[in-house]
Amino acid sequence: MSEVPPQAIRKLGKGKLVIASHNQGKVKEILEMLGPYGVEPVSAADLDLPEPEETGTTFLANAELKARAAADLTGLPALADDSGLCVDALGGDPGIFSARWAGPEKDFGLAMRLVNEAIEVKGPDASRDAHFVCVLALAWPDGHVEWFEGRVDGTLVWPPRGTGGFGYNPIFQPLGSELTFAEIPDAKKAISHRAEAFRQMVAAVF
Repeated sequence: MSEVPPQAIRKLGKGKLVIASHNQGKVKEILEMLGPYGVEPVSAADLDLPEPEETGTTFLANAELKARAAADLTGLPALADDSGLCVDALGGDPGIFSARWAGPEKDFGLAMRLVNEAIEVKGPDASRDAHFVCVLALAWPDGHVEWFEGRVDGTLVWPPRGTGGFGYNPIFQPLGSELTFAEIPDAKKAISHRAEAFRQMVAAVF
């Protein structure tokens, strides 16, 4: 019996694409990555779309629910990402709750302190290994969804270093680099988890 061939990935045509995020730093990064591909990105904030509650238990589930919600409300293709920092010594936390560790004020200075303190509680020999994960979900109004995942491994440093990027970038030092993500110039940040997920998406849908 022959195997059923895998379903072809749907291509994304030119035109408007909703970026299903209210995080302006994230939206800016995505806009820069999509610029050369003939789409017209518009953010969820610009369209006054509500932020759906992230009830998923995985990065993929949360990315999908955000993308589906935006596509349903606008009738346009929508792209969402869910990403976070996973720390080995903390059993993978903060993980899908990475933004929540920053509190209602989105204070990532606080979030980084909480992560560092949680590691220090484990003792001086606690591992500082960590990785960033990014899952992109691209949804169409008819319910079709494509997914792409990127990951970057590294270690956590303290105190924070650098002013570039956003989130946990100042304490994350990717493997093979002596700089944190916040110290790496934007032009060289092709090693990021989001850039890896985008490379996969671009190769597949454009």
